[in-house]
Amino acid sequence: METPIPPAAAPVPAVAPAATIPEAAAQPVYITIDDFLKVDLRVATITHAENHPKADKLFKLQLDVGALGTRQICAGIRGHYTPEQLTGRQIVIVANLAPRALRGETSCGMLLAASVEEGDVRLLALLTPSSAIPAGAKVG
Repeated sequence: METPIPPAAAPVPAVAPAATIPEAAAQPVYITIDDFLKVDLRVATITHAENHPKADKLFKLQLDVGALGTRQICAGIRGHYTPEQLTGRQIVIVANLAPRALRGETSCGMLLAASVEEGDVRLLALLTPSSAIPAGAKVG
């Protein structure tokens, strides 16, 4: 049975920035299937991880994305993992995100992770394949 989609007739009211309201109170922002199909999710293997030289919360990650080649991304997961824990690990990335400079380093993609605040602690988990799969495999 399909889940009904709420009608789009009523405009979504303006809300405070997400950081200032609890997740449960946030209004969902719906996208179309056409929007979703634009996102290219791929499996990548981290070949090298190091601390970003100009940011305390960022790692510079070198990735193997199979036929898409190699690339660098910067990820704000420092403090949750060590470079040794990341090297060799497979992750899921947004492969077609426009490159962006982050503190002087170019990031060509974004990794996917889940996070939740529990008191003063932020728990974070990388989204990974449940078993080894070739780098560059399409997710979706």
